[in-house]
Amino acid sequence: MNLSEYTHYRTCHLCEAMCGVEVRVRGTEILSIRGDEKDPFSRGHVCPKALGIKDVHEDPDRIRHPLRRTATGWEEVSWDEALADVAQRLVSIQRQHGMDSVASYFGNPQVHSYSGLLGGAKFLRTLRSRNRYSATSVDQLPHHFVAYFMYGHQLMIPVPDLDRTAFLLVLGGNPVVSNGSLMTAPDVTRRLKDLRARGGRLVVVDPRRTETAELADTHLFITPGTDALFLLSVLHVLFKENLISTGMLSTAIDGLDVVRDLTLPFSPAVTASSTGISSDVVTQLARDFAESDSAVCYGRMGVSTQQFGALCQWLIQLINLCTGNLDRVGGAMFTKPAFDVLDLAAGFGQRGSFEKRRTRVRGLPEFGSEFPVAALAEEILTPGEGQIRALVTAAGNPVISTPNGRQLERALESLDFMVSVDFYLNETTRHAHLILPPTSALERDHFDLIFHVLAIRNTVKYSKPLFDKPRGALHDFEIFDRLGARLEELDPSRKPKGLARWMSRVLTPQRSVALGIRFGSRGAKWNPLSRGLTLSKVAASAHGIDLGALEPCLPNRLQTKDKRIDLAPKPLVADLRRLAKALVKESSRSPESLRLIGRRDPRTNNSWLHNSRRFVKGPKRCTLLMHPDDASSRGLSAGDMAIVSSRSGSVEITVEPSADMMRGVVSIPHGWGHHRPGIRLRVAREHAGVSVNDLTDETFIDELCGNSALNGVEVSVARAVASSPPPALSMVDLSA
Repeated sequence: MNLSEYTHYRTCHLCEAMCGVEVRVRGTEILSIRGDEKDPFSRGHVCPKALGIKDVHEDPDRIRHPLRRTATGWEEVSWDEALADVAQRLVSIQRQHGMDSVASYFGNPQVHSYSGLLGGAKFLRTLRSRNRYSATSVDQLPHHFVAYFMYGHQLMIPVPDLDRTAFLLVLGGNPVVSNGSLMTAPDVTRRLKDLRARGGRLVVVDPRRTETAELADTHLFITPGTDALFLLSVLHVLFKENLISTGMLSTAIDGLDVVRDLTLPFSPAVTASSTGISSDVVTQLARDFAESDSAVCYGRMGVSTQQFGALCQWLIQLINLCTGNLDRVGGAMFTKPAFDVLDLAAGFGQRGSFEKRRTRVRGLPEFGSEFPVAALAEEILTPGEGQIRALVTAAGNPVISTPNGRQLERALESLDFMVSVDFYLNETTRHAHLILPPTSALERDHFDLIFHVLAIRNTVKYSKPLFDKPRGALHDFEIFDRLGARLEELDPSRKPKGLARWMSRVLTPQRSVALGIRFGSRGAKWNPLSRGLTLSKVAASAHGIDLGALEPCLPNRLQTKDKRIDLAPKPLVADLRRLAKALVKESSRSPESLRLIGRRDPRTNNSWLHNSRRFVKGPKRCTLLMHPDDASSRGLSAGDMAIVSSRSGSVEITVEPSADMMRGVVSIPHGWGHHRPGIRLRVAREHAGVSVNDLTDETFIDELCGNSALNGVEVSVARAVASSPPPALSMVDLSA
């Protein structure tokens, strides 16, 4: 049969960068994937991960029909049977144990599917459980927390104006590998090189000399978990040397004097012994930052996922604001996307929330209607009123992405019922009683609902489906919609009433986007003759539309009631007492103790791409990076096997000495650990690696906001006994 070839343009959905891709296809065969040179944002750039679009779509291990776990293994069932079974079990458990006895967990890939995001939110309203968890609390929760208290909305997160800044200070971030994170910026490497080429400066503060640090003018090693002390010492210098300049925002801020007083005890001389960064270096860095024509301080995973993550993100905002670099060209700025999720959410009163409730067992705070995932296992395992009996997961693998994965495994084993909306039988979904697989990303349309809000430039793009939906398959939002309808049939009290009921029926995900664009700040509104944007106009531009550079927008865009910025929110100010205590503890820490940090790899994206041969071939990448002196003092050399132990457990891993590591710090990459029995990831099992989250500690958290502290975990390292078997797991092979 003669099949014609054609070219399809869309946005890569595998990370935050929103790179445009050109996909050449013959029939249902993907011939090639390359960067779209006409995409106004990415301009032809694409990273190696783009080929993962093909690999995931064509993966023979990807589940394509609903699966039910039985005593003899997994069996395929019809959608009607699967959905009826799930709804019946969920309603039965909630009737017997209460609405909150069923919990939910949504993973990061959910954000890359606007239909799944909207459909999932609708389903959760129907589920009516307040026990909600997500990957947010092992990732970017501190950003949302600080945005809520300072700017009035959890999504009002400023991003670096990367293409126009003269000074970029990066803490705990590796944008060369992550392609920008909470800073949507395709081709970061070129943009950073352009920064230096135009006479700008790049400074990286990190316990590891990362790929981004390799491009920097200056790299400063810092002791993990002490970034807040470093940031306070920078602010101390700014105030002491009268380098404060709040610029156009001077009349819209409160609490500057309070901040000045708070920084007094944290001089560079006081913090140097803890951070490892000398007083002279901090002082000169503060001066250079303040005196630069423009500058922006940016911090990401390394500073967010630590015990003072919220403080770090607050102090980063203060440094940008106190040097006149907030809402300024070349500084930290806010987007104005075509579909403004921020304005839409604020219109419905959904700016965020904090501490309305606390978890049953440990009393961890709720934020944005979610509990910290560090509490999930204990809420399942601890008997009593309010115990979680059932779990719904979607596009998540918390066994290897949340702290103390082995404890969570034990918890999942004990559930009365679990259902997963996922297309892989992985380390988490193997515990499910039913797995409901959505279509591939190439079989549905695509619109970046969230990442346009975090982009370094205003653009808009809508991608049509590349392939037709296979017969008998369901999109993610269809799974949620049909499951919600089943719940309403069994329990009519769940049905929305009035306008909410009408909206629930009429507003499909695509119609929601169409309305969001039409009635957004750049939309056509009601005028059919308007040149404003509509979804059809956006869709007609296959390569996307450039809406221009970021523009100053404060104080008008502030979501606070008084249109003012509170520089000294009470919860953050109060948390400085905890930091001061940690400073005392830090000074007495043994110089021989080791701290664990994570890292990312350019060829992986969470755990998905570990099942692609092209991304796991070559040198082993799940290794223990440690300074050569730390290795030799423990009798370890390159290629040796070591046992890394923490309070939570231990793993056996290959040693890779590297001078890129700070002494006293070791690093294991995130997303590995595919040795668990019962998974259907054939390639990943051959390259199993170990899970760093078998070492992280669910009790080691940012006590203020509840985010997990995945960096700075205290560990010990020793030579492994020859032929030592991997640590035993408590669970049986659930596929048998």
